[in-house]
Amino acid sequence: MSVTLIAGLGNPGREYAATRHNLGFTLVEALAAAEGLKWKSETRFESETARWDVRPGVTRLLVKPQTFMNDSGRALRALMSFHKVPVDALIVAYDDLTIDTGRVKISVSGSAGGHNGIASLLEHLGNGFIRYRLGINAPRPTGMDIKDFVLGKFSPEQLSLLETKLNPFMDGLRLLLARGPAEAMNLLNRRDHHEPEKP
Repeated sequence: MSVTLIAGLGNPGREYAATRHNLGFTLVEALAAAEGLKWKSETRFESETARWDVRPGVTRLLVKPQTFMNDSGRALRALMSFHKVPVDALIVAYDDLTIDTGRVKISVSGSAGGHNGIASLLEHLGNGFIRYRLGINAPRPTGMDIKDFVLGKFSPEQLSLLETKLNPFMDGLRLLLARGPAEAMNLLNRRDHHEPEKP
């Protein structure tokens, strides 16, 4: 059986809901809702998962690690080991400060870029997973610490923009799953503010 993991990164708990740092959670929750999937708590993997059986022999597992962002790699390593998922069959959706709010980019290598969740994945898994990078860059109040910014809530205007982008973000994920990272990068990374093609 072929299993692909689609992990959204974030922090568990009500106080972190709808923060910039939880945009990965927001996306996988929206995808699960769109596909009619149910979330299940899997305490042995310190995760919540939603199983997406696409066709016989092909399964996609949506994941929200519950370890807090800084230790996401530990939870994902346990899940991947159990399901025998190679690192290149892991897609990670997460917030990226270097990309404008409302945009998405895909990459398959690189440093953590200051993102603690990605640093944890690199520590536990090494490089090679697919990165689905969701932009959160926006003007930051003068003197505000980056940590306070990413753990803050979106402004009403940003929230409104992201609501219009959730469907295109999901279409981009489906495109990535259908056509692979090379073609998805070619189509999505150069599209500026245009919406991705449907797969």
